[in-house]
Amino acid sequence: MTIIAENPIKSVAAPSQVQQKVIASLRKRHRKEKLFRSLGLGAVLISLALVALLFINIFAKGIPAFWQSAITLDIYFDPKIINIPQKPLQQADESDNDFRQRDLAWQNQVGFVNFNRLIADSLQKVLPDAAQHRRDLGRVVTSGERFALRDMVVADPSVIGQTHTLHLLTDANIDVWLKGNIDRSLPDNQQQLSPKMREWVQSLSEQGIIQNRFSLALFMNADSRSSLASAGLAGAFMGSFYMMLVVIVLAVPMGVAAAIYLEEFAPRNRLTDLVEVNINNLAAVPSIVFGLLGASVLIGWFNLPMSAPIVGGLVLSLMTLPTVIIATRSTLKAIPPSIRQAALGLGASKMQAIFHHVLPLAIPGILTGAILGVAQALGETAPLLLIGMKSFVASVPASPFDQATALPVQIYLWQGNELRNFFEARTSAAIIVLLMMMISLNGIAIWLRKKYEKRW
Repeated sequence: MTIIAENPIKSVAAPSQVQQKVIASLRKRHRKEKLFRSLGLGAVLISLALVALLFINIFAKGIPAFWQSAITLDIYFDPKIINIPQKPLQQADESDNDFRQRDLAWQNQVGFVNFNRLIADSLQKVLPDAAQHRRDLGRVVTSGERFALRDMVVADPSVIGQTHTLHLLTDANIDVWLKGNIDRSLPDNQQQLSPKMREWVQSLSEQGIIQNRFSLALFMNADSRSSLASAGLAGAFMGSFYMMLVVIVLAVPMGVAAAIYLEEFAPRNRLTDLVEVNINNLAAVPSIVFGLLGASVLIGWFNLPMSAPIVGGLVLSLMTLPTVIIATRSTLKAIPPSIRQAALGLGASKMQAIFHHVLPLAIPGILTGAILGVAQALGETAPLLLIGMKSFVASVPASPFDQATALPVQIYLWQGNELRNFFEARTSAAIIVLLMMMISLNGIAIWLRKKYEKRW
């Protein structure tokens, strides 16, 4: 007998009312999760786009400022113009002080030489009609270049009577005009250069006598108001360097030591809780308050020099100290308690357990927090304005006690300069230098963290 097996169609039961509610709830939750992920991704992309836009804008304006127009001239150090005695030499029976006085007197004589005439004579060789336009002739080269010629004579008097090919910076208005930052279609009464000057510059540029060259003056010179094209960042850079040196020497060791004591050795009582609360509050105090403290206490009471890196460094140290303490304490808390317990169980003292076992594991986090605190202090401006570091300083500081400015303050000063079409690009260039310093500090923090990182 043949048996035929039938395949009945299995009916799927409809979900119950409870199951339908669960399915609807899951769908709603999944939609919310997708929406949240989309919003989060969108926020990240918008943030990156805004940061990229900021960097593109800064670099687009700042990169051209690293190149500056310079004119190539054959400068003849005419002995008739440089009519000075020979450079003094120290005699065998002469004291150092007497020789220094004679040398300074000789340098003063060199300073009275009309080096502008040397430049004008060289310009007349490349500008045949320059004799009829002496007023415009003196504006081709920036006024600060005469000091470069003076320094050459002071360093080596044997250049007198010789001809040297030099690259001299042109005036700031010429640099702006060549870079196209001035509308050339404007009438003559609205132009910063006279018609004859524009004719000369165009001719010299076509001949290759005036060219854009990498601006060493931006890094080697201090700020200048009489010779704008010669203004540089050397003074501000050294001022920031000395301040960061003070911060590293004072704030970092004191902050780390205070954090170790509070986290590992201090008793838990009301006094300790009060100190911890005040440290957290100090980390949130506006930086300008620390500037007021420095102006009233460090300068007013202790009579420290105004506009000096030592005062700026002390103010920034006070501002950075809470950050270093909080970062160090957070790192120490992250070390597993088993490390301490194991060291104590093997007979180590509490001091040995902390300094021989806990701190080596905490070094990466401590270094990262310290360097990030220093990087934050590097970019501060408000407290420095209140202690006088916005003053114009035309020299490079030789010590933390000399008058100086700082990179953020220099950016602030250049941003307000009346020659906007020249200093706008220079301001962006200074911002690039400051950003590179901060990025370098952050890179050092990451490298140190990777170098000293240990697995628990």
